[in-house]
Amino acid sequence: MTTPNTFSASAASLTQFDPQALPVSAAQAIVLEWVTPLAQSERVPLRDALARVLAADVISPIDVPAHDNSAMDGYAFDGAALTNPANPGTLTLTVAGKAFAGHPFKGEVAAGRCVRIMTGAPMPAGCDTVVPQERVSVHADQATSESITFSTDALAPGANRRRQGEDLARDGVALRTGRVLRASDIGLMASLGLVDVKVKRRLRVAYFSTGDELRSPGQPLDAGCIYDSNRYTLGAMLRRLDVEPIDLGRVRDDPDALAATLLQAAESADVVLTSGGVSVGEADFTRTQLQTLGDVTFWGLAMRPGRPLAFGRIWSGGRPGVGRAALLFGLPGNPVATMVSFYQIVRPALIAMSGATPQPVPLIPARCDAPIRKRAGRTEFQRGVAERDERGQWHVTPTGSQSSGALSTMSEANCFIVLAHESADLDAGDTVDVMLFDGLV
Repeated sequence: MTTPNTFSASAASLTQFDPQALPVSAAQAIVLEWVTPLAQSERVPLRDALARVLAADVISPIDVPAHDNSAMDGYAFDGAALTNPANPGTLTLTVAGKAFAGHPFKGEVAAGRCVRIMTGAPMPAGCDTVVPQERVSVHADQATSESITFSTDALAPGANRRRQGEDLARDGVALRTGRVLRASDIGLMASLGLVDVKVKRRLRVAYFSTGDELRSPGQPLDAGCIYDSNRYTLGAMLRRLDVEPIDLGRVRDDPDALAATLLQAAESADVVLTSGGVSVGEADFTRTQLQTLGDVTFWGLAMRPGRPLAFGRIWSGGRPGVGRAALLFGLPGNPVATMVSFYQIVRPALIAMSGATPQPVPLIPARCDAPIRKRAGRTEFQRGVAERDERGQWHVTPTGSQSSGALSTMSEANCFIVLAHESADLDAGDTVDVMLFDGLV
């Protein structure tokens, strides 16, 4: 892993209201500089490849389709008959036989004849055009032979024929390295006759919560204590990324216990996520342990929610350069701040580290139907409900309380309202950027 320059004081000067808080865009760039995509790969059966990251180009071993075939149910014939002056306006052909997918017509079709053909059936020799069955009139004479008549208007030679290799040519690239495999990709590889595929190994991500006040769901809730929602939220967000999550539980507010857990995490994982312990309280130890066990590149963002965030690297040997290295994100303890920090800072890093080709989450312009108070000098991710009106215009309304502890508003919302670093208060009717949860969360 390369070691980029750590966060400098000059970068902090970009932020107006807090000299130690890094702009979100600068933090995202620094994190991606530290990321080294996984090199290890493995072969897995197609049935197990969904959402995995492709480790090598998939090369088509065959032409797709493997032969010229019919694009619809109809009658195949030689398209040259359409331009024959002896057939002005209409064409009558004798039916020579039938062709089905898996049961092709054998032999060559002579001029003046056609073959009843079904979708996907190979084009018979001597045929290059298909007239749809709904455009023909069928006639049967006393000798039980069959013929068809149809208008030649709006039918060109070669119509309704799929050519061999039209979709994929033999030895062509079917899927490229870095693709996160979707259901259609699994089907595509199956259509090529492949039984397995080379993918990146799963990224190993260890995570835990910190705090003496935390209790696991199902335990009695003592005075002054709260249930640990962050660990469940982190686990769920990680599973959406198809990484290998390693749940290290809850760690009490004790420097030695925290150090031991961090070293264990660095030994077993590629990335370590913690929640809580990164602010300036007397019992907030994550940042200090990170400085002891590894490298710190920044520890505060000009972001709301999610200002206290530590990022760096820890070493399993207990000091920089000794043992195995893992990236560490010390996320804030408030539940919404944890989620915002994950989606805006951690998620892009995990995707890049997994070897996937980056696919930025799109921002949609929307009319804000309520005024928003916003201080310039920080990026804000407010929770909102977005919908389209009868004209197709997007509208968005904030979900009331924007407290970083109000996790219920994340369940109520369907988007983030993204307010840029330099923007200030907004009036009702102003245009804002919206990041929809669908596909993100």
